[in-house]
Amino acid sequence: MQALLVPRWPAPANVRAVFTTRDGGVSAAPFESLNLGDHVGDDPLAVARNRALLAQAMGVRPVYLQQVHGVQCVQVDAQTSDGTQADSCVSGSRGVACTIMVADCLPVLLTNLAGTKVAAVHAGWRGLVNGVLAQNFKHFMALEPMNNAPTAIKNIADLAPGEASGVLAWLGPCIGPACFEVGSEVREAFVRSRPQDDPYFVSRGAGKYLADLAALARGRLRDLGVTQMYGNDSTPPWCTVANASSFFSHRRDAVRIGGSGRMAACIWLE
Repeated sequence: MQALLVPRWPAPANVRAVFTTRDGGVSAAPFESLNLGDHVGDDPLAVARNRALLAQAMGVRPVYLQQVHGVQCVQVDAQTSDGTQADSCVSGSRGVACTIMVADCLPVLLTNLAGTKVAAVHAGWRGLVNGVLAQNFKHFMALEPMNNAPTAIKNIADLAPGEASGVLAWLGPCIGPACFEVGSEVREAFVRSRPQDDPYFVSRGAGKYLADLAALARGRLRDLGVTQMYGNDSTPPWCTVANASSFFSHRRDAVRIGGSGRMAACIWLE
């Protein structure tokens, strides 16, 4: 297994995370080579082999969700099946990885300083504006691991003030601010609910804007009380569109081949 990105962040030693690139798999062009998406037109046998290679490299089973650009959060354990519909997940169980697939949308991984729970979020613009981070964070903060058994959600009102300061967030590659052109309706949807988002949109005229997806996510994480954020800082190396040799990109590839492969962000407890 090659070319896995390992987050550089001060996570506890028992918390493991990776982000896949497009290298190290068996898919043929135009999905070369580590495509993990089974819904994009790639050879199903190649996708299955790629997923097996990733699971072997990680040493745990990634749980692949059916992502629909919504805000649903699911709790992942050994019994969770692939194809569960949700756009984020949390876990306090060992032996299984919270997994999000992306090809321009932003993956966000969370853990706590105690190393007792993890989460993964699929943060495209629709999910962000509709509260996918807040929904996931509510479940993450309320999760109480119980000796590697299925976990339970406690009352949100019982959370201690300032508890979010013990949360670490890692933001993975996504479409960058020089490539993410959106219409005025997208900007208005963000600014209407959060006026502080206005600086993250740069006008190109004719009702078009360049949007900084990672910055929009960082602002929402700060609103939740998360101050320890790592990874994607909105600079060019993190842009999926601009780095074709490393990353799949739906925005870039759909015009050429009608779709794109998928990468995965995975986080788990050892």
